[in-house]
Amino acid sequence: MKCPFCSHAESQVKDSRPSEDGAAIRRRRSCPECGGRFTTFERVQLRELVIVKRSGRRAPFDREKLVRSIAIALRKRPVDPERVERIVSGIVRQLESRGETDIASHVVGELVMKALKALDEVAYVRYASVYRDFRETSDFARFLGEEGLGEDALADDGLEPELEPGRS
Repeated sequence: MKCPFCSHAESQVKDSRPSEDGAAIRRRRSCPECGGRFTTFERVQLRELVIVKRSGRRAPFDREKLVRSIAIALRKRPVDPERVERIVSGIVRQLESRGETDIASHVVGELVMKALKALDEVAYVRYASVYRDFRETSDFARFLGEEGLGEDALADDGLEPELEPGRS
């Protein structure tokens, strides 16, 4: 494997172990040229998935993009990174098990929405605001009403301190 630091063509595996409930192999590597250390993950890929965007444009499925979008929704939320990995692995397994190589982008979006709703309501609303393209506060209010999410469910977003009772 090519070194990410100096681009040397080869690296040495120093340690290998299963991760993500056995769904991947975590390999610790070292570059003989610069001495840099890095980690790689090896996963079974059942088929090459292609995401079909709303515009009709096609792009290869990018697992890391999925991880980043979920991580953005979960920013400053009390969620263990291992749970995020399990969610991502579950979504990828669902996509691969569909038996299709072309997946509409809305299918991925709906799977992420479902997973976030079960995990963290604040992250769910954050993701929905981008995925559903909220433009105004009324869009948020309508969504919260439709989903049965009130002020109590979203009060603990971790961004603002709670005020003492009787103070506004």
